[in-house]
Amino acid sequence: MRENIIEFIPKEKPCSYLKEERSLFRYFHIEECSSDLYQALLERGWRRFGKYFFVPICKNCKACLSVRKPLANLEFSRSFKRVLSKNRQTGLVIQRPMITEAHLKLYDRYHRRMSEKKGWEYSPITMESYYEMFVEGSGEFGYEFAYYRDERLVGIALVDILERSLSAVYCFYDHDYSDFSLGIFSILKQLELAKRLKIDYFYPGYWIKNHPSMGYKERFAPYEILRNEPDIDALPEWSLQGENE
Repeated sequence: MRENIIEFIPKEKPCSYLKEERSLFRYFHIEECSSDLYQALLERGWRRFGKYFFVPICKNCKACLSVRKPLANLEFSRSFKRVLSKNRQTGLVIQRPMITEAHLKLYDRYHRRMSEKKGWEYSPITMESYYEMFVEGSGEFGYEFAYYRDERLVGIALVDILERSLSAVYCFYDHDYSDFSLGIFSILKQLELAKRLKIDYFYPGYWIKNHPSMGYKERFAPYEILRNEPDIDALPEWSLQGENE
């Protein structure tokens, strides 16, 4: 399965989350990734954007934790049930990833707001860039959750659905509807679907403990944490949060 993999490691660059650190990633470019290969990568801490799969290999920092949530005994708290309740009129369409003018405008508005709110670097998204990140490479596993209120697109979540795993790729939404907690609502709908499909694990992406931009992930703890840095041919070692700590 490795003949279609192109591996590369770019130069270090300033970390987007910890300003005093520098980040370094290992990349695979996979033209047509099978679900089996993707599952193996996901279990070993890799993430996906488009046809690019990546894992952090930072030299002096191990703050980014690969985490996953077991779903066998999934139950929602009262606060989560309240989020679901106030979104009873929020429409949801699950479909293959696509690109429309509404997608681009929503993405741009979201990142403008995050630039003002959290200092994110902002540059307008092009149709080509959006396609490469979120549509291309979706293979047989990529989907989008499209959310609607007042007959307008208010949220998009890119999601990868495998036989044993559901991976949250990216989410953006309209801050004018912040009262509806659309980011949290989106994760809850992903968890509901995963539970219904009898999927074992939900992968929310990397987690940095106590980081202000990742507080929402802490609401879905406890997680299993990847304890080693296995190559594709080695076995991953996962254990529940709190164990071996």
